[in-house]
Amino acid sequence: MDADVTDSPPPAPDHRAEDEPRPDTPTPQGPAGPTESDAPGEQPDAPGPAEGGPDAPAGRNARHHWLRWTAVGVSLLVLAAAGTGWWFYNKLDNNIRTDTTAAAELERYEKERPPPGADNAQNLLLIGSDSRAGSNSAYGRDDGGSQRSDTTILLHLAADRKSATAVSLPRDLMADVPDCLKQDGTRTRAQFAQFNEAFEVGGAACTIRTVEKLTGIRVDHHMVVDFSGFKDMVDAVDGVEVCLKQPVDDRQAHLKLPAGRQTLHGEQALGFVRARHGFGDGSDTERMDRQQQFLGSLVRKVQSNGVLLNPTRLYPVLDAMTKSLTTDPGLNSLKDLYDLVRGMRGIPTDKVQFLTVPRRPYTYDTNRDELVQPAARVLFQQLRDDRPLKVAPARTTETGTPEGADGSPSDDKPDDPASPSPAPTYPGSNAAVGMCG
Repeated sequence: MDADVTDSPPPAPDHRAEDEPRPDTPTPQGPAGPTESDAPGEQPDAPGPAEGGPDAPAGRNARHHWLRWTAVGVSLLVLAAAGTGWWFYNKLDNNIRTDTTAAAELERYEKERPPPGADNAQNLLLIGSDSRAGSNSAYGRDDGGSQRSDTTILLHLAADRKSATAVSLPRDLMADVPDCLKQDGTRTRAQFAQFNEAFEVGGAACTIRTVEKLTGIRVDHHMVVDFSGFKDMVDAVDGVEVCLKQPVDDRQAHLKLPAGRQTLHGEQALGFVRARHGFGDGSDTERMDRQQQFLGSLVRKVQSNGVLLNPTRLYPVLDAMTKSLTTDPGLNSLKDLYDLVRGMRGIPTDKVQFLTVPRRPYTYDTNRDELVQPAARVLFQQLRDDRPLKVAPARTTETGTPEGADGSPSDDKPDDPASPSPAPTYPGSNAAVGMCG
């Protein structure tokens, strides 16, 4: 009969203090550390042959040693995996740069900023940095690292996270630019100027204040993305497919492409969204439309390939994205960005909409733009109130001018005056369509 039979008489009670050692009870030690028998008040006698003592069979001792060293090995693997995961997290987290200067400037003018919008809805300002400094010098003359922005998008995320609307703001739009803090510590005067002047003279804070003054919409967060980061993000998703009706040759954008369906990678993708002279009439309007279509294809590529749910594919995307980003303090950690992306990943691609703010050639200079009213006011009010709007491809008239090119919403009013008003419709596209249909 084994030594640990359940009907064996219980040991006599021990009245020693809990912390007084028992001389007849050795404390077993081993690689696996304390065992269940180490619990206070439950110190059994030394193990006999049946329990792996010195007289136990060799096979049983070997099995016990194997189990103990297996436990040690598993523990080391878990610690190594945890350490690797922590290293990756810190690397991505440290990639992100924080714009504390913009945060301080916005705090200074807090009283003049619009109030927060609908609960849980968010408005992000995405700024494409056109700086020629450092590794971006290949794209033009470096005049001391001055910053430019040819791409500015106001992204509205609905409170229910069932839709996202990206509104492009033309760089040539005439707007009221407030007095802003320059990099050298001096301040500019308030002026009525070209929109992208705000970023060049006062960075993100000046651009945010200009957008808020223009739209009446509170900007909750902002991101500045540089050239190199954009290229890396496209490469991380194995390129983005585009379709061209005609070949393109734009030396200024370092872009030469044949006509037809093709997949663009980093350098070509950057040239594609920057080029003006190699496409159509070379207007900024056409470039913004092309940028929107490309971003829609990029969103669809990310969602269709399961990048967001596949850690091995997600890491390169996150690494490229975080290296390219400068954000406000509210988005300067990997957790903040993850929470943002997690809230967006359930949005259907046909509900990721792109449009350009309603505008037309400026009255006093046809090379500049001005807002079209009341269409622009309607758009901004819809976004402020987190109410739905629609986008649809602009129809083309016999003269070749897109209907709705003035930015006016379509007038598809319901026949029954008592029925709810339909959501206004603007010329634009969505991520479900893509550039190749």
